[in-house]
Amino acid sequence: MAQNIVEKILKDHLKAGEYVIGKEIGIRIDQTLTQDATGTMAFLQFEALGLDKVKTDLSLSYVDHNTVQIGFENNDDHAYLQSVTQKFGVVHSRAGNGICHQVHLERFGKPGTTLLGSDSHTTTGGGIGQLAIGAGGLDIAVAMGGGNFYTLCPKVYKVNLTGQLRPWVTAKDIVLKMLSILSTKGNVGVILEYGGEGVKTLSVPQRATIANMGAEMGVTTSIFPSDENTRRFLKAQQRESDWIGLEADPRAEYERVLDIDLAQLDPLAACPHSPGNIKTVKELAGLKVDQVCIGSCTNSSYRDMTAVGEILDGSVVQRGISLGIAPGSRQVLQMITRNGALLKMINAGARILESACGFCIGNHFSPGSHGISLRTSNRNFEGRSGTQTAEIYLVSPEIAALSAISGRVTSPEDTHMPYPAVAEPEAFTIDDSLFIFPFETDKDIPILRGPNIGAPPKNDPLPPHIAGEVMLKLGDNITTDHIMPAGPRLKYRSNIETYARYVFEHMDAGFSQRCLINKKAQRHNILVAGESYGQGSSREHAAMCPMYLGVKMVLVKSIERIHAANLVNFGILPLVFNDPGDYDRITAGDFLEVNAARTALESPDSICVVNKTQNFTMEASCQISHRQRKILLAGGLLNHTRLQ
Repeated sequence: MAQNIVEKILKDHLKAGEYVIGKEIGIRIDQTLTQDATGTMAFLQFEALGLDKVKTDLSLSYVDHNTVQIGFENNDDHAYLQSVTQKFGVVHSRAGNGICHQVHLERFGKPGTTLLGSDSHTTTGGGIGQLAIGAGGLDIAVAMGGGNFYTLCPKVYKVNLTGQLRPWVTAKDIVLKMLSILSTKGNVGVILEYGGEGVKTLSVPQRATIANMGAEMGVTTSIFPSDENTRRFLKAQQRESDWIGLEADPRAEYERVLDIDLAQLDPLAACPHSPGNIKTVKELAGLKVDQVCIGSCTNSSYRDMTAVGEILDGSVVQRGISLGIAPGSRQVLQMITRNGALLKMINAGARILESACGFCIGNHFSPGSHGISLRTSNRNFEGRSGTQTAEIYLVSPEIAALSAISGRVTSPEDTHMPYPAVAEPEAFTIDDSLFIFPFETDKDIPILRGPNIGAPPKNDPLPPHIAGEVMLKLGDNITTDHIMPAGPRLKYRSNIETYARYVFEHMDAGFSQRCLINKKAQRHNILVAGESYGQGSSREHAAMCPMYLGVKMVLVKSIERIHAANLVNFGILPLVFNDPGDYDRITAGDFLEVNAARTALESPDSICVVNKTQNFTMEASCQISHRQRKILLAGGLLNHTRLQ
């Protein structure tokens, strides 16, 4: 029977369940990755499982988020990560080595394998033909211990690419076009598989850009074939032995086919405050810009950086513009130093930033008040840049560089500059000296724990009845950035007692204190929200910290995949309104009850939610698997795994 690429990989890795679309399956994970903002807790959870070493083919720990190291907390976290990874047999990538997704693509990604990462943009690996999925840190800990990763057997959409990109139109524009078609919500349980003759015109880094921002559509992941372009990339990385050919069978079937003619695309931009708010660059031309940021795991490859150097060559950044450039990896930085692109950037007045996630996560280089910032990153949620009043536009590196020179959003049509065609190198610079590879003797080293290193918070089994106050009623498109702010708060991610103080801090500064008072009085806390609750990053802290505050239930119109799984993993009941109109009837402060919650959860039928304040009853559904119901009853995945 003809199979698509997704079927081939999933069936080869299937360990539990049947390959039936919409049903839960468990798959074997070949590789895992963590980064320091999520990885510290993931390894604390791995320790809590009581295992002596990881059981994957390869696991890596990257330091790329909290590299600014303000205060002692970040440095202590990094010392913990370096020691714990050596002890348990994990490769450690030191600060300065680069952004996890860029580095993993360069040095470790393998076609036909599975990769699970504690970062939503793990999907970048799809550019090399790897089935790469983002998940919460607890799921990563279980996978590192040899456990299956559970997900819905996906619907597979084929994206059929034809034609060839015109000058000044880029891979970023392809994925922004996809966002204009699929939007940022409603794609739970979908994997995008790219194919067609147009794929052959795209290099692995270009494919990786597209796969990276599949996360913004809410799909499980995206994947490209592994073809001759893939082989050339791996050969240039001195990893040709990792290559296998991988393509869909001629008559493979798909749930849906989307056709995109690359030759018909124009330069695009995502406007504030959503990656799905798409306009053409031509429509925005002339808009005054205050800041330009080039880099992030989306657009920081050798090709992207070299093209930016060519555009900036001989020019000076416009007065009033602050331009920051962050090469994606040490490899890229070494290569643009040798080919002269870095000097061209410096001569133009660019500020060269560390090869890290910095500006993308609001950890530094934030815009000024009400500033307009053009960025090549993947998210432009309100406040994510570190400035609540800023307006962030997402564009390609080429458009960003042109606009830095002019001081305004610049369409290529308004410049006579020739397009900088950059060829992929035949050989990349290989220097793995900033990786720490574990040795058998490392198993006896002590684990370093600074005062900021806490422990995974404990939870009780699901109570027989849930009865509590609606502590917050939220609207649509609530992201994990809204729930758990990043930026300067990231340093508390290994200390849940402290980090929990900042839950919803920009939406309701008193939220955490009210929750703790309720919890102390042995009353439950409840959240109500609209469509697409929990979109954005994989940060499990957006479930873990509310759990610590005593949140027992969320009641929403719809919920995104990773966050729904994280809520279950931390023992919070995720319910979806059967009648979305019931959302409008609820007011913050209402007292809701789910009687016989444990019994109701064991039944596949709807769950009855009673609004005691307004005296009406609602029906809701718990759209999770039988396995996840057991996890909820146990009070979360850590409790459940220990029981097993």
